[in-house]
Amino acid sequence: MNQATAMFIICMMIPLIVLMAANILAARSTEDREKSSPFECGFDPKNTARIPFSMRFFLLAIIFIVFDIEIVLLMPIPTMFMTSYSPHILITYTLFIIVLIIGLIHEWNEGSLDWSA
Repeated sequence: MNQATAMFIICMMIPLIVLMAANILAARSTEDREKSSPFECGFDPKNTARIPFSMRFFLLAIIFIVFDIEIVLLMPIPTMFMTSYSPHILITYTLFIIVLIIGLIHEWNEGSLDWSA
């Protein structure tokens, strides 16, 4: 048996062992009294389950997620500059920052960031 086959078998066995151990350790009783109750979260079943939420909060949360992803995209830039300085990296980085600033100005002018209104 060559080394590649042995590594393949090991790479297949380790996840299977972890999955089986997780299933064994996570096994729970299905006859739990609280699991069989219709409302686990404490809501009164006589009232409506739908409650209104603030659309402004939802939009702010979406904006936060978008900017959070953008920060993740900006994180490797200093490492890229340290390893190899290329004008293409600088141009791409500058254009990305310009697009972010334009998006921020648009959201500011639209009023999406104004929480007090």
